[in-house]
Amino acid sequence: MTGRVTTTVAELSELLGSEQPPALLDVRWALGDPHGRDHYADGHIPGAVYVDLDTELAASPSPEGGRHPLPDFTGLQESARRWGIGDGRRVVVYDDLGNTAAARAWWLLRYAGVTEVTLLDGALGAWRTAGLPLESGVPTDPAPGDITLRPGALPVTDADGAAELAVSGLLLDARAGERYRGEVEPVDPRAGHIPGAVSAPTGKNLAADGTFLAPELLRKRFEERGADPATRIGVYCGSGVTAAHQIAALEIAGFEATLFPGSWSAWSADPARPAATGDRP
Repeated sequence: MTGRVTTTVAELSELLGSEQPPALLDVRWALGDPHGRDHYADGHIPGAVYVDLDTELAASPSPEGGRHPLPDFTGLQESARRWGIGDGRRVVVYDDLGNTAAARAWWLLRYAGVTEVTLLDGALGAWRTAGLPLESGVPTDPAPGDITLRPGALPVTDADGAAELAVSGLLLDARAGERYRGEVEPVDPRAGHIPGAVSAPTGKNLAADGTFLAPELLRKRFEERGADPATRIGVYCGSGVTAAHQIAALEIAGFEATLFPGSWSAWSADPARPAATGDRP
């Protein structure tokens, strides 16, 4: 990957007042909460465009593709142009959940060849803490952009590839520990984890204030789980959303990683795929 992963609140505030402000995307989404657009309307960073994760950043769910398959990129390009993204224009993305949802847009745009896209470090919470203004309502769409998306700039894998990475590389499970261990499973067909996968919950990528941990701390975190420059790394989660956040954290730490978009939602829907439980890979 190339380019920075994050933009600070101070940097974004300055950029929004410049002659060339970035396209600003609000990806308000959380598992089990279908009211992202309402939350956006209640208050968002001025100039931000609402992005619907379920309909714009994913295709329709299926057993083979999981709950959030990668979207059709013709449709994603139309959406990106509606968001005001033009070729060469900087993009900043945020949510209200530590960027665990916004990272899906960050990863998709990177995958589609957009290099100047970053996450607002600390997400909306950092903007609020800084005492910066919010606006309410749903504004009109910005002037359309002319971005051309070219998918394939980042690596992806399927279930077979994930199984192979768990044996010959390092496969990280970005879900909460209780889901990895198989103690609970709120949404997917079976509980447990891909055999050989190592637990690395996404929430542990963040400091108490919701910003990413410092690069050296993230590097130590992933090295303790088996990451090193010579090891191929893959990441999955429930449906390929928070795994993108893990890939962002890995990049900050100096590692490249492959996304398994179908993640546990696709793996667990296939009865031929084994499921491990407990706290060991």
